[in-house]
Amino acid sequence: MKDQTDASSKLASEPKASPFHKGEQAIQSRLGIREKMERFGSRVIRDFMPEQHREFYNELPFILVGHADNKGWPWASILYNSPGFIRADTNQTLSLNTQPIIGDPLAGSLQKGLRLGLLGIELPTRRRNRLTAHVSKHFTQNNDTAIELNIDQAFGNCPQYIQTRELEMLDPGTLPSPKVTDITVFDAEAQKLIANSDTFFVASYTGNPLNQVCGEESYQENHQSNNHSNQGADVSHRGGQPGFIRMDNESTLTIPDYLGNNHFNTFGNFETNNKAGLLFIDFENGHILTVTGTVELLWDSPETKYFEGAERLWKFHISHGRWIHHGLPLRWKLEDYSPNSLLTGTWAEAEKLEQAETDKNSWLPYTVTKMVKESSVIKSFYLQAQDHQAAKFLPGQFLTVKANLAGKDVIRNYSLSSAPDDDVYRISVKREMKNTPTHADGIFSNYLHQDIKVGDTLFAKAPRGDFSFDASEDRPAVLLAGGVGITPMISMARHAFHESIRTRSGRSLTFIGAAKNQHQRAFFDEFKQLENTSSGQIKAFWTLGEIDNSLKPGKDYHHTGRLSAEFLKAVLPLDNYDFYLCGPSGFMQASYDLLRKLGVSDNRVYAEEFGPASLNRDTDSGSEVFTPLPVATEAIIEFADSKVEQAWSDSDGNLLDFAEAHGFSPEYGCRSGQCGACATKLISGKVAYLSEPSSSIADDEILLCCAVPAAPKDQDEALVKLRIDL
Repeated sequence: MKDQTDASSKLASEPKASPFHKGEQAIQSRLGIREKMERFGSRVIRDFMPEQHREFYNELPFILVGHADNKGWPWASILYNSPGFIRADTNQTLSLNTQPIIGDPLAGSLQKGLRLGLLGIELPTRRRNRLTAHVSKHFTQNNDTAIELNIDQAFGNCPQYIQTRELEMLDPGTLPSPKVTDITVFDAEAQKLIANSDTFFVASYTGNPLNQVCGEESYQENHQSNNHSNQGADVSHRGGQPGFIRMDNESTLTIPDYLGNNHFNTFGNFETNNKAGLLFIDFENGHILTVTGTVELLWDSPETKYFEGAERLWKFHISHGRWIHHGLPLRWKLEDYSPNSLLTGTWAEAEKLEQAETDKNSWLPYTVTKMVKESSVIKSFYLQAQDHQAAKFLPGQFLTVKANLAGKDVIRNYSLSSAPDDDVYRISVKREMKNTPTHADGIFSNYLHQDIKVGDTLFAKAPRGDFSFDASEDRPAVLLAGGVGITPMISMARHAFHESIRTRSGRSLTFIGAAKNQHQRAFFDEFKQLENTSSGQIKAFWTLGEIDNSLKPGKDYHHTGRLSAEFLKAVLPLDNYDFYLCGPSGFMQASYDLLRKLGVSDNRVYAEEFGPASLNRDTDSGSEVFTPLPVATEAIIEFADSKVEQAWSDSDGNLLDFAEAHGFSPEYGCRSGQCGACATKLISGKVAYLSEPSSSIADDEILLCCAVPAAPKDQDEALVKLRIDL
């Protein structure tokens, strides 16, 4: 008894072994999630199957299996039979009443001790669970139980990227006999299958493919020491939209890696053993393509940023494989793509997005495909790119649009109200009623509201702007919108919701919208839908200046009059928020001042403004303060394209005013350093900014609307000279 007690005490005092092996740990450390995953993994990765997993496997008609053959090549396989062919008599054992299909490399590898990775997946419900195990018994004769397994690890997987499919099981006797064909490259049939695939399975392994443990006592000893977590096989599901796998040549594929469960079982195995087996299933015809080869992990490929949803890329180089035609009496009918898959891209789209980056400063045509009246003063315009890929954008950015009005090109900037994942751009424009012969502020908005029609063309440059929202932040956010300032806020809210689907965790967001009355309030129903479908992640509140008896408090509105400290305290629990402001200048300044009085740090307030007005900030101690460079009193400006030189003095104002005064017509938008439309290349010389521009520009660019020649450092230097690309 004493020996047993001492042994138990010793076991209890020993540190608990990690559920992850060195390769998985290395990847997790690289990405800064090692400690988090250790805490999480120790709770969800078990050395036994929970009861619900045992029931789940018992109901499956097929299961995916990964293993390595006796030459060390990994393979992914599929085993099938009538539901019930998988049985879990205990929570640490599994039996499979089946045999590998004809031609499957697994058939030549099955032996006692073989390490397997198993993936149970139910396509109609998108449910899946994972196992690592090793073979304890294998019967070649037709017994009730053909393969018996001991479980090493068991854990659940989320349904991300799994397409919904309905299964039909056919009578094998009515089908042609399987035909096996060996390959060493991807033939034309393989290339076609891969190009159209939205799903495949990848096998990998680390350590010794065989578990050398013999006997149940030795197994239990090994099991308790957790040695199984340091080596073993794995098989994993990969999904996306058709076209998410690129055929580089007849031997190489490039594949995106999306956000997953952060276990990095597959990549962790790749880290220690750069081999993989891929399995593609022809769901309509029952053919199987199984291949094995080597992999490369592409951590810093520049192509990653153009592939929507990709966190990184990897390449697969085929060594050998085989076609197994008519290998399965199973057929699947595609029902729906996973919501996560719909948020990812394809290689064709990635190529177009890369081209869009090259064309970001070009005027490109967009077709108006739909117009929607959002309120009594705001109308939305949906813009579809013509023969090009619309550039991706950040929520909160704006679109610079151009139209020829009365024989003159007019340029304006409008915040995008669509989300970055939407198929089209959407701008939502308030109609300005100040359009008179002496005041043309509303010329563009009136053109959009009155004259433009579905099917017409607008020209636009790629979205830009520094007012943006990061949905991956942990800190909760508050969006404060006044009037048409709601447009970037609906983009941010939609993006936050989409990201919560993609990442399975979302940034908490509170929206507060202010409008004159219910008729001028835009996106009321859209915010309500986001609130209802986001499971509490997004909350929306409305404050109206005017109400009538038809409106129900708490449902149609939550506050009347100006935004107040009491209202903010009532709807915002105590927390450390980021605040985003957008609206007319008066609303912006009043909201900012209110937040500062409530103790909100200046660096927690982000603002997007309209027109030339700027927010008067009360900066905190230690905050960076913009210090303008000294301005020249005289300079020579050379317009390089036209080879014209003109004398400038400090009374001539900024370079945009100066250029226009000398007959040039540079593009511009806000004239306040916010939009970047007037960005121009500076060939030589140096400029100063009288006020800090908010638009980001390249190192060799200047913003004409707020730049002036900078004073020379040495007063004895020659007269200041600038060369600009005009």
